[in-house]
Amino acid sequence: MISKTFMVARWEYIEKIKSKIFIFSVVIMPLITVVFSIVPSLLAMKEDTESRTIGIIDQSGQVTEDLKFSLEERYKLKSGKPNYTLLPIEYNGDVDYSKKYADKLIIGEQIEGCLIVTNNIMSDTVFEYRSQNVGNIKLTERLNRSLREVIIDKKLRNKGLDPSIANILKTSTDIKGIKLTKDGKESEAGFGDVLITSYAFMMMMFFLLITSGQLLVRSMLEEKSNRVVEMLLSSCSSSELMSGKILGLSLLGLTQMTLWVLMGIVAAIKLGTIPIALDHTMIIIVYFVLGYLFYSAIFVAIGAPISTEQEAQLVTSLLTLFLLVPILFAFPVLESPNSAYAKVLSFIPLTTPTMMALRIPIQMPPVWELVATSVVLLLSALGMMWAAGKIFRTTILLTGKRPGLKELIQIVKAG
Repeated sequence: MISKTFMVARWEYIEKIKSKIFIFSVVIMPLITVVFSIVPSLLAMKEDTESRTIGIIDQSGQVTEDLKFSLEERYKLKSGKPNYTLLPIEYNGDVDYSKKYADKLIIGEQIEGCLIVTNNIMSDTVFEYRSQNVGNIKLTERLNRSLREVIIDKKLRNKGLDPSIANILKTSTDIKGIKLTKDGKESEAGFGDVLITSYAFMMMMFFLLITSGQLLVRSMLEEKSNRVVEMLLSSCSSSELMSGKILGLSLLGLTQMTLWVLMGIVAAIKLGTIPIALDHTMIIIVYFVLGYLFYSAIFVAIGAPISTEQEAQLVTSLLTLFLLVPILFAFPVLESPNSAYAKVLSFIPLTTPTMMALRIPIQMPPVWELVATSVVLLLSALGMMWAAGKIFRTTILLTGKRPGLKELIQIVKAG
């Protein structure tokens, strides 16, 4: 049985890895990820090439000059000219009149927008900014920062204090996390490193199952539609066939992920930084592989009865959405990795991989938990492979109404 299972796995792996679709996905998926994650940030950080004129209606009469100086000195173009020029809008006691005049300038594109500063600058905390484009977050954030600092200086002066004291008061602090192991060893590990490591694990499994899960279901659908599977079942059992397909296509997915990880490591080395914690990497990889096999077997078991392309798309979409459920428990587990609910979730096969990936970088669980959860996950993966074979054997030649959940459970029990 083992030899036939590995023969099927070898055939599935070699045939799929030589396909143009696999080669295409290995290269294109990382490029798409980079484009959608980095390019928007680069565009948001892009500096202006021309100076922007911003109107100001200063009802207090105390802000304009200081704000003008702050903006022009702090933000400059590459040419050395001020990035922002402040244009005072005349205010004669009627703020509505001043607003209407400012609106004409905005609509006529003579100014980018207009900031309205109220009389009560010492107590008000919300100020109005009028523009045709209120989505320019960079501009509004810079305006807000400069205005806040000007008001702080005014408040300090009114209290008879030196405004330079504000720089001392605004000194930031940072807490460096030092992780202690049970034998007393120290390692520097910030919350960001731990969080990125855990989420990187979950996202890798999510994206890998999106691609390979569809491949698993479609592979069965193709063989059922052209009746190739009848010839295959004459040479091996349904359990051997299903186990081989799961192992072969899972190895294909893991190969794809390995190539992506290697590309990421090369990129990180080039940039001189590795944004994830590399402690206990091998243990996390074990959970990744076992969890991936378990979920792949679920894809096959649920996808075995389907007979149309539309059903295949629906099944893969629902299952991949279900994979996001463990993310809901991420922050509670990060705060209390050894809590009762974290331990319970660690022994539920559907959440075992993600829960252990969250707990291990924060605080290593006891050895007995690592062994027990690994065994539970391994037995669940093997059991699901066996169940997938039983369901596939019964439904392969089935026509008409597709069996429901109760019928599938009865099929597995009967096997």
